[in-house]
Amino acid sequence: MKIQRLGAMASLALVGSIALAGCGSDNNTGTDSAGAAEGTASSSAPADCFEGTLNVEGSSAQKNAIDEVAAGFKEKCSGATVNYNPSGSGAGIKQFIAGQVDFGGSDSALKTVEKDGKVEATEAATACGSPAWNIPMVTGPVALAYNVKGIDKLTLTPAVAGDIFSGKITTWNDPKIAAVNPGVELPATAIKVFFRSDESGTTENFTKYLKAAAPANWTTEPAKTWDGKGEGKAKSAGVAEGVKSTDGGLTYVEWSYAKDNDLAVAAIDNGAGPVELTSESVGKAIATAEQTGTGNDLALKLDYATKVPGAYPINLVTYEIVCSKGKDPEKQKNIKAFLKYFASEEAQKTIEEIGYAPLPPEVQTKVVAAIDAIS
Repeated sequence: MKIQRLGAMASLALVGSIALAGCGSDNNTGTDSAGAAEGTASSSAPADCFEGTLNVEGSSAQKNAIDEVAAGFKEKCSGATVNYNPSGSGAGIKQFIAGQVDFGGSDSALKTVEKDGKVEATEAATACGSPAWNIPMVTGPVALAYNVKGIDKLTLTPAVAGDIFSGKITTWNDPKIAAVNPGVELPATAIKVFFRSDESGTTENFTKYLKAAAPANWTTEPAKTWDGKGEGKAKSAGVAEGVKSTDGGLTYVEWSYAKDNDLAVAAIDNGAGPVELTSESVGKAIATAEQTGTGNDLALKLDYATKVPGAYPINLVTYEIVCSKGKDPEKQKNIKAFLKYFASEEAQKTIEEIGYAPLPPEVQTKVVAAIDAIS
């Protein structure tokens, strides 16, 4: 059962050297869906249904993926309901720590270093009464989506992007943009940047990219809260709509939203030539990821500054944030059932068809093992 068609996306060509991969969320309307499967990751595995409700909140980047999986889940298990509120990664983590949701969704793993006097991973462990795990479930590239009349092909470098999003470049015919787009007739149209006004894992991942690939042009530290220039819009849907309705518009947004709104997407040149955003180019970049979590905590570190030829560097992984050992055994059993279905070949295939990347086999095996270890 398809909730929304965003265009087919071929399977990522990830090599065996990858440690892990996964991804993440958007929209203010909660989703009521159902289903649960516990067992193997096989598409033929029957759902291990339960009677009850799971409340989940967080990443808007994975909203479309959650909708799709929950709909398939509903077909199998009519008595099991999954409510998803795509409030943003920051809100999802806060609600998880506060015990207001059964698990959270975030485009950034729980922080293990202190910020504002708090450590997210420590707070989550205290709330759970056990370590909290980051389980990657969805992989999504971040597009630099634009709307400029007459321009259907554009290349940006990390330095140029850093200058645009920090307000140093303000028109599309700026000499720095022209220098990386020879032969393209660029208009004098003002650049209208749209950014996420909510706390967003997508914002954090994009600013991690700018900081890693163009530190001289983007000097602020990566964060879920935007610290550049532009106009704020709520959630991924908001920034995509802002660009769609504005000549000269530019934003950073998950590829599925750019596709859904028919937005043009810039190629990125990290130093090895312009790279178009494709499933294959994303795969080449994700192949450089390293696992930073230990054991069943599957947090990843992406190489945003990669200069691997043909690698698209701006990507995110959405994690489902869960208690490794919960205070309510029955609720934990239900969480395991839904996540096992989410990680199954069947569910991963459905999200691939709407513009996300399926878990590669090496990652899927680790994800299923981590879900099995939840108690």
